[in-house]
Amino acid sequence: MRTYQGLPWALCLHLGAALLIIGCAAVAAAQQYQSPLAVVGNQEGSLLYVAEHTAHTVAVVDLSRRDVLRRFPLSKPPAGLALSADEKTLFVCGASPEGCVYGVDVDSGAIEWEKAVGHTPIALAVQPDKNLLFVACQFNNNIAVVDLNTHSLVKHIPVEREPVALALAAAGTKLYVANLLPTGPSDGDYIAAAISVIDTESLEGQGEIALPNGCTSLRGLCASPDGRYVYVTHILGRYHLPTTQLERGWMNTNALSIVDTADNSFVNTILLDDVDQGAANPWAPACSPDGKLLCITHAGTHELSVIDRAALHERLDALDEKEAKAVPNNLAFNVGLRSRIALPGNGPRGLWVNNDTAFAALYFDDSVAEISLTSQGRNKTDRIPLVNEDVVLSEERKGEQYFHDAELCFQHWQSCISCHPEARVDGLNWDLMNDGIGNPKNTRSMLLSHATPPVMSLGVRDKAETAVRAGIRYIQFAIRPDEDAQAIDSYLKALKPVASPYLQEGALTESAQRGKELFHNQGGCAHCHPAPLYTDLKLHELGLTQGLDEGKAVDTPTLVEIWRTAPYLHDGRAATLHEVLKQYNADDRHGKTKDLDEEALDDLVAFLLSL
Repeated sequence: MRTYQGLPWALCLHLGAALLIIGCAAVAAAQQYQSPLAVVGNQEGSLLYVAEHTAHTVAVVDLSRRDVLRRFPLSKPPAGLALSADEKTLFVCGASPEGCVYGVDVDSGAIEWEKAVGHTPIALAVQPDKNLLFVACQFNNNIAVVDLNTHSLVKHIPVEREPVALALAAAGTKLYVANLLPTGPSDGDYIAAAISVIDTESLEGQGEIALPNGCTSLRGLCASPDGRYVYVTHILGRYHLPTTQLERGWMNTNALSIVDTADNSFVNTILLDDVDQGAANPWAPACSPDGKLLCITHAGTHELSVIDRAALHERLDALDEKEAKAVPNNLAFNVGLRSRIALPGNGPRGLWVNNDTAFAALYFDDSVAEISLTSQGRNKTDRIPLVNEDVVLSEERKGEQYFHDAELCFQHWQSCISCHPEARVDGLNWDLMNDGIGNPKNTRSMLLSHATPPVMSLGVRDKAETAVRAGIRYIQFAIRPDEDAQAIDSYLKALKPVASPYLQEGALTESAQRGKELFHNQGGCAHCHPAPLYTDLKLHELGLTQGLDEGKAVDTPTLVEIWRTAPYLHDGRAATLHEVLKQYNADDRHGKTKDLDEEALDDLVAFLLSL
């Protein structure tokens, strides 16, 4: 019997969402990691609330004593945080497949109310004038709207793909949404994630703001205090280039894009790297309340960027049209505008800023970094521990840290998550050197990679262990001790599938049930995609390779979590599973779908999206 981590695969993949979440929580609790993910402070600057993600608690830190006053226990892992206008209630995202928002009394710590909102709520924005709470539900691809008077769910507003950050601007009349990943096929000349815009009066979407080609991993969003501008952090991938080097941001650069809220126009994209030193994985941006500074955490290089905001806009305004077009490629544009401050810990994510001090959640150090922003104390940092003892990392946790750590990489341009956010996909095609040049392939998820050899689209690596070591050497251009790769192996082996948002109360819908029957019988899909791995671990020639790869066989991918790994096929030419099964399956080489009517095709897709 095939097993994984000592358990039968059938059991691993069919326990259901609730058991998976409980299991992950139990492991986290046993290892006692706090994993601070988000922070927010009160206006007085005396208290800081910290979402301790894997501990399922919110810590309340007394900033004068620099100590944890108390903790609020929660049933689900906390993610986004927001305070009510009167600062009496703390709103917390409960980030799980059966996700919710908690309303917590800040004095007593009691949960006053709890509202189910959707799959993995991760970010919040409070509109006090209308007493509305906006919630980004990452895997439902929508924004939940909660009425704070009645604690009722008003509606869900669809956005692009995996919303992870929110910001209100233009006097609260517009909500801006950072979508983590691009949509559409990845084999064209332009692909980029977008910012969605929502009218808070009508509660309707106003469309998307296009970002430069290659923008992906949009992580954070903030508005200027006057509401005039919105800033979004992201990676700017140079995916049209072969991955032959890293110098001068050849593969991935790290960037900040700016939007003018008056007309939702794109202003420009500036690079946060230096000419010979990357600033990998920009995460959370935040403006100081007086509007003078714009701060950004860098989760890959463990730094804080502090930018003179007025000087930034003056420099942008002084550019002519030709100069402005060159800014996204100018690694020297930030010179004289920005300070890079090394933080006393690893993996900064959430950020809260007042006029004098910035506080950053240090995910892997179970602490909060405190950074002085005054001219006298600039660059001075300190660390507020959330636990009394030093954090001892298990092999899994160490591997997770390395997977996120750009200090393993030459010149710190990128980490593994730069192309594999959450160890999944970035929605881009990359021309890696392991199978020739001039034949880019779609980024593949790392989930189950160690259990489904061979790996890479053409099966050019015999197993994931080989690919991990090759990635360190030929993608990060580094020589590292094998212990680092072993730890990354442990992390990737421990990844668990996330329950599909297409399930209904953890079970297949009626349509998906019919699709399951088609999958195993009439469609013949199970022949190459047998449960529980949903792959036969073989290469097949499907007649889809072209150019330099024409006639080559491709590796049969697992279908587990296929709902979150678009676009599809080895070169990402299919934006949807409908396209895979109809447009790119004329000869029925991957499933007998040519003669299926639309209803049957919908049923089959419903089953696949439920895996």
